[in-house]
Amino acid sequence: MDRLVKPDVKEVNLTFTRGQKCSATFRLTNLMHTMSVAVSLTTTDPSLFSFGHPFSILPPLSTSSFTLLLSQPSDHPPLSTIPDTILVRSSMLPTGKAHQDDLRRLFSKPGSHVFKDATIPISFVGPDVVEALLSPSKTLEIAFLLSKAIAWCDESQLTSLLISASMNGNSYIASALIEAGAELNSRDSDGQSLLSLAIRSGDIDVLQLLIESGCTIDNSIDLFLHDAAAMDRVDLIEVLCLGFGDNIDVNSIDSCGRTALHVAAIRGHVDVLRFLVSMGGDPDVADCNGWTPLHCASAEGQGEAVEFLLTKCSTYVKYALTKDGKTAFAVAVDKGHSHLYDMLHLGDLLHRAARIDDVHGMKNSLAEGAKVNSRDQNGWTPLHRAAFKGRIESVKLLLNHGAQVDLVDDAGYTPLHRAVEAGHVQVALCLIAHGARTNVKNLKGEQGLTPAQFKGLGRPRPTFASHSGQPKPNSIALALYPSISNGYPSTGNDVVALKNLFKIRGK
Repeated sequence: MDRLVKPDVKEVNLTFTRGQKCSATFRLTNLMHTMSVAVSLTTTDPSLFSFGHPFSILPPLSTSSFTLLLSQPSDHPPLSTIPDTILVRSSMLPTGKAHQDDLRRLFSKPGSHVFKDATIPISFVGPDVVEALLSPSKTLEIAFLLSKAIAWCDESQLTSLLISASMNGNSYIASALIEAGAELNSRDSDGQSLLSLAIRSGDIDVLQLLIESGCTIDNSIDLFLHDAAAMDRVDLIEVLCLGFGDNIDVNSIDSCGRTALHVAAIRGHVDVLRFLVSMGGDPDVADCNGWTPLHCASAEGQGEAVEFLLTKCSTYVKYALTKDGKTAFAVAVDKGHSHLYDMLHLGDLLHRAARIDDVHGMKNSLAEGAKVNSRDQNGWTPLHRAAFKGRIESVKLLLNHGAQVDLVDDAGYTPLHRAVEAGHVQVALCLIAHGARTNVKNLKGEQGLTPAQFKGLGRPRPTFASHSGQPKPNSIALALYPSISNGYPSTGNDVVALKNLFKIRGK
């Protein structure tokens, strides 16, 4: 016979509860038909565990219950990769009677009279164990521990633990809980969904897991995009948009009527703004107080966000009023964000002054900080504007204040192109005198303007003297010739003289 007693379990599962005394009960049966058996119970770590009766006597064929106790209440289960065990030893006791001291002496002496009947592993189980495994400080191989702990949780406990796993960004445990039957569309005590908690944890793996497992979205209360926008997490927003497709509203609003674009604008998260707009986000939408994302960015002094939004908003948004009657420029002024003045207003004043040849107004705008090379929605600088309108004094002032003479607009035209297009010869000559190149091609690949484009100028086509090997004049020369030939008779019809005088390259 190799053993005298038999346990009723292969392992003892101890349900751990924080701060409470924990215990588990198991049973031993005497296999002897006619002989009483003495039993000794010990554990591999006596400092952690104890027994109500470490020594007992079992009559023949009888069964008794034994209780394993966690010695001290604790807030954390004493988890270990190698579990503690219960060692069950036995010895025949012919008299059937003995005192505790006698039994202690009996098992203290090794020998053939003592049988090692069983080694029973001890497992900590229950929701508090899973919570402990969620701790970032745990470095154990948790697969075995987790499977044991989860098996003793009911559905409500599994769901509560999934909330914790989502909040902590633990995709491994979240996956195990979902597989065990946790409810995917539950919410915490504050009404936050699992998806919201996963986003706030910043863990993209948990977010993807929840979406793939079937979490649903409620656009009326869930503000996933707002949360991700506040965190500057384009990757999370992308997962949400791709995962939910048309089921997620990029323009959903919070209680103040603000979209995720408003949130990103406030924080200056330009990459988020760019992605949301690419996914259909509306940069023109106003909140309950009439604030657009541009107002929000302006109030916070977010220069890059303001610059981006100005390229994406409708033109009128720059002048849209809040319910307090303020434009984005006025909001920036209230907050003292002077670095935004040019983009939001001073640049407009400078462009307007250049257009109407208001030299005094231009000087004031430049003195207040307007950028001499600022651009409008078409890429025009003040110099483009003044050149096109033929405002020679404005052109001179802008050039003297550092205006770049060869900047191109969105169509690829320089101020010289615009001056020639409108037939303003004196402006064109002034620009050339300040270094404007006449061979700059526009976006259509044209060098200047083609001769056909100048037929409407009402001037005759010039006839140039023939010079062996002399290239034909380019379109700038053709356009300017009718006027400059009158103003500069010394050149006559000599293209070489024109070339030398104006440094115009032939085409």
